[in-house]
Amino acid sequence: MGGLRELSAPFVAPWPAGVAVRTRLKNLTTRDEEVLCLAGTHLGALASHDLKARCADGLDHSTDTWAARKRGLTAVSSSRWAGSVTKATHDQWALARRGQAAYIQNLEAGIRTITHRLSFPVGEKGSRRSPGGYRSKPEWFAKTRRLHVLKDRLARARADREAGRVRIVRGGKRLLGTRHHLDAAQLTETQWRRRWEAERWFLQADGESGKRFGNETIRVAPDGEVSIKLPAPLAGLANAGRGRYVLTCRVAFAHRGPEWADRVEANRAIAYRIHYDTDRDRWYLTASWQYPPTKTIPLEAALTHGVIGVDTNADHLAAWRLDRHGNPIGQPHRFHFDLRGSANHRDAQVRHALTRLLHWAKVCGVAAIAVEDLDFDAEKTREKHGGRKRFRQLISGMPTGKLRARLTSMADQTGIAIVAVDPAYTSKWGAQHWQKPLTTTNRKTSRHDAASIAIGRRAQGHPIRHGVSPARRAWGGTAPPHDDQSDRRGHRTVQARPGTLGREEPRPRVPGPRTRCVSPDAERTRATRTPKTVRDVRSQQEWVQDSLLLTE
Repeated sequence: MGGLRELSAPFVAPWPAGVAVRTRLKNLTTRDEEVLCLAGTHLGALASHDLKARCADGLDHSTDTWAARKRGLTAVSSSRWAGSVTKATHDQWALARRGQAAYIQNLEAGIRTITHRLSFPVGEKGSRRSPGGYRSKPEWFAKTRRLHVLKDRLARARADREAGRVRIVRGGKRLLGTRHHLDAAQLTETQWRRRWEAERWFLQADGESGKRFGNETIRVAPDGEVSIKLPAPLAGLANAGRGRYVLTCRVAFAHRGPEWADRVEANRAIAYRIHYDTDRDRWYLTASWQYPPTKTIPLEAALTHGVIGVDTNADHLAAWRLDRHGNPIGQPHRFHFDLRGSANHRDAQVRHALTRLLHWAKVCGVAAIAVEDLDFDAEKTREKHGGRKRFRQLISGMPTGKLRARLTSMADQTGIAIVAVDPAYTSKWGAQHWQKPLTTTNRKTSRHDAASIAIGRRAQGHPIRHGVSPARRAWGGTAPPHDDQSDRRGHRTVQARPGTLGREEPRPRVPGPRTRCVSPDAERTRATRTPKTVRDVRSQQEWVQDSLLLTE
């Protein structure tokens, strides 16, 4: 046990900090679409120039340079549009810096692994926790070349980070690369150009509390009327006062509609984004707002009515309900999803599986769902798993990055707490201690089902190894010996804590025998049954011992 790493304590995942809902802009006129395209193109060009200026500043950025950029944008748009553009620029630059740091860490991990394996002779086997040498001389030679490649990449990445230089593509690097592979993407140049321009448009504005309906730039009234503050060069296209353009359509949010209406009527800040889907030829409006920070419920309160342990896999979620003592109840459940296809399809599959999981949790009456706090960022590298390409693709496709965040967001409205636990050894110990005992002739317990029990017990603070529950100990039961009904292996162990009610009480008397092969009426039937064999009369007489004489 000395080689096992220290496990982190389970914790209740914090509630979501914000929410975003989307609706469609239906029945837009040709004039509406033309105005939206012109505004998006103009503001997108301003956002591109501002991002270029921010990247040129690098680490020399300050509030003075920010104010200078904002003043320049205000002259060709408006003060609020300038604020939205500069804020989006800073967020994008900060995201690129975080991605750059993760890229450097990935390169360093690969270099360490290759250097370690090259230090061993060719063909030498490694230990359980450390890889050995490479299998052949050609592989060893290829890895020496790759080591130099990774070192060169690391040197360039570190130089960029020290200089404050980042690589950003407005519209997406993947879509930019698609331009050179139109046949593989099944796109024409006109279709690609249309998608590229739509991705580079900028039609988003942050909200402001105290202003009318929570946003002065893109305003949505309680009755669904949408109006936009046009930039200064496009003010001639306005059809309403103060340079505003009102769309002919009306919008309504099917999801969280009452919550959105409450914020609008109270003039609380709401951010809006208008975007165009070229594949469907549709316009959409996304509304988002933040929640004030709230304190999560205590872990003990969340686990009062038991917990549902969930094991995340590449194609399904394995779940099992546990009572407050850590005992599995009922049958295991599986919620399947298919992660093949587009990103929207994968996201919809995950949301559908999580919705079914939450519905089942509400039916069971539990107030907590335990999931693993998975992070495969450092575990899916090519250097660690080598030629196990299928395994790398498997763990890369698992929705671990967004699963807990999406589950927490969806569980917010149901009142169910999400408990994150350390994922170490859950599959291994779950299969070791729970898979075989729970497998019967009518039910085959899988390794994933057993892992869900281990996750739930770890969230409750119980050891993963199964034993006697406090409920059974309250009836006077103890863990049975290993191989027979004798106590020659020592004192029987129990699981109940000192504070468990009834732990010292005897087992209640249950009528009937303790074996299942005899009916409960066996004792009464045996007492009234006439013996079939003739016995000696003396053996049937009752013998009573005389009382002892007390003498002085």
